[in-house]
Amino acid sequence: MSDSRSGPVTLGRPPELIPLAGGVSLQRRSVAHAAALNATVCANLAHLRPWLQWAAQAPSLAHTTELAGAGVAAWDAGTDFMYLVVPDAEPGSVVGAFGLHGRIGPGALEIGYWVGADHGRRGIATAAAGALTAAALALPGIRRVEIHCDETNTPSAAVPRRLGYRLDRVADTVVRAPAETGRTMIWVMESPA
Repeated sequence: MSDSRSGPVTLGRPPELIPLAGGVSLQRRSVAHAAALNATVCANLAHLRPWLQWAAQAPSLAHTTELAGAGVAAWDAGTDFMYLVVPDAEPGSVVGAFGLHGRIGPGALEIGYWVGADHGRRGIATAAAGALTAAALALPGIRRVEIHCDETNTPSAAVPRRLGYRLDRVADTVVRAPAETGRTMIWVMESPA
């Protein structure tokens, strides 16, 4: 989530529900999703652990519920917008998580994402990131969207490449997860206006 010292990144809000192709939707994350999200994270720890610091150990349901509540508060404050990928045919389950994060400075949002191993390579990440890119650039005051990933995370880097993002730079960063190299690609999409 964004720095607690900052105010809203935008006075607008993205849609709370974004239907995607392939029978899934992006839904605004709520505390009611905590159990399904926790189960999906726990089932995908081996898949997530190489790239995500927070996946080093299984979260408790209480911790996931607390994070979901913080996500609701961040949405209401206009600093971060957290989503879950939910199959339309199984509205009580979760197959991935996405967010628009206000942690990269004024006029910009960063998209973060993961999709469970059983749902990878189906175009979900690309469709969801594309929909969130459009939603972010439609918000008042947002002129740039970024996607950051380690330079060796080939599946993650394929998403911005497919969407027409421009590789702005590769930056040296602190290694926080086991597979990270400390070299982060920063992909950028700017508003045409």
